[in-house]
Order: sequence, then structure tokens, then C-alpha cells
Amino acid sequence: LLARRTEGFSQGERMKTALARALVHDPPNIVLDEPTNGLDVLATRSLREALRRLRDDEGKCIVFSTHIMQEVERLCDQVVVVAHGRAVAEGSVAALCERAGCADFEDAFVRLAFTADERAGAAAARVAAGAVNAAAGAAT
Repeated sequence: LLARRTEGFSQGERMKTALARALVHDPPNIVLDEPTNGLDVLATRSLREALRRLRDDEGKCIVFSTHIMQEVERLCDQVVVVAHGRAVAEGSVAALCERAGCADFEDAFVRLAFTADERAGAAAARVAAGAVNAAAGAAT
């Protein structure tokens, strides 16, 4: 199994295999990039629980990148918000929410990571996309 190639595996199967290969040697530090990408809901929950156990019970240092703020809220003691290739904020989830003046961490992330102009541009693009979809629906 260790030598088996992953061609033909689903994205979730490839991720599970990569995680198993990374963890089999019991490293003291674990670096993961989008670890739940391609996993179904049950596999995602299982991975989150495994990461919690590795952190809490075995004292592992786990560093991971993700775009899923729910994972950050549930797993991270310390957070570094990276925008445009540089760290723009750092602290606990609660501290970052307080700093941004938001109760919701996703809202805090957006406020910390993007300028007001970027947020306004994204909102305008969503409105324009909605108008295009509405026009396309009206045309059919």
C-alpha cells in the first residue's frame, strides 16, 4: 500500500493517503495545506477530531492553512491572517474578533484581510452576478 500510486483515486482518497503518509512516522510538528480539501463531511469531522487529539493528547504542533473559517474556529489556538502574501493580523480567534469588532470569525477575517475598497468591490461583483443570473432567468 505504501508504494501504491494514487492515480485513479478520488481527491478525498488522495488526501487521506497523503495524511497517512505524513503521520506514519509520528513527527513532532505537522504542516498541512488545506487538509480537508476533497473530504466528505464524516471524513472531515474525523480528521478534525484526530487533529484535536494530536494537539491536546500528544502535544503536537500543528500548522495548517485553510480557507474554511469553521476549521480555524474549532481547531486553532493561534491564528495568523495572511492577505496578499503577508501577515496582517495574529492572535486567538476571540482576540481577532474583538480587534475587528465582529462577533463572527468569518466577518472578522474579511475585515482584517481585505480593505474597504476590496470588500466593496466584491459586494458589487456579487450584486452584478445576481443581476446577470436574474436577467438570464428572465430570458428563459
